[in-house]
Amino acid sequence: MITTWRQQRDKGARTALAAPAGRPKADPKDKEIARLKAEKARLESELGKARTVIEVQGRLSALLDQLATGSAVTEEGEER
Repeated sequence: MITTWRQQRDKGARTALAAPAGRPKADPKDKEIARLKAEKARLESELGKARTVIEVQGRLSALLDQLATGSAVTEEGEER
């Protein structure tokens, strides 16, 4: 009975000591997912900036078109 217990104890100790210490290594998939999320956020930010630039360019083009056609109003409210 004691011998059986000692054998079981020793077997359990060997099994426990065979496992690597510390936390398990990070899954490469998790690292790739984090990288892709960061890239997505960066690209969405760039897209927002590009859309703003396009909007401003459109407004500027419309304003310059108005000025070029002579439909701009003077300070007194008269048309040119």
